Amino acid sequence: QVELVESGGGLVQPGGSLRLSCAASGRYFSTSAMSWYRQAPGNERELVAAITSGGTTNYADSVKGRFTIYRDNAKNTVYLQMNSLKPEDTAVYYCNAEYWDYRHSFHRSWGQGTQVTVSS
Repeated sequence: QVELVESGGGLVQPGGSLRLSCAASGRYFSTSAMSWYRQAPGNERELVAAITSGGTTNYADSVKGRFTIYRDNAKNTVYLQMNSLKPEDTAVYYCNAEYWDYRHSFHRSWGQGTQVTVSS
């Protein structure tokens, strides 16, 4: 199993920056595809950024060029660096891990979420 704990959220002014961290426990982190999702009230949860175990990244068009996802397998941590934040980035951000265990069973783990509020 992989357990995820997000941190780094908070209140920031438009144009500011935050770095979210997702600390993982479990033996499968290094082989997991990691991603960040976000969900605002009344909206569906949407994929923000993803990174494979091999380091390939994908970003939502709305954050491309502003956000960066990266991972440190030695620390079992994935990060989301968010720059040039906009009010529409306000949401609860969730860390996600996807992996297959030794039995080839698929798993998806979610963190509890961290609130990001972009406002003046």
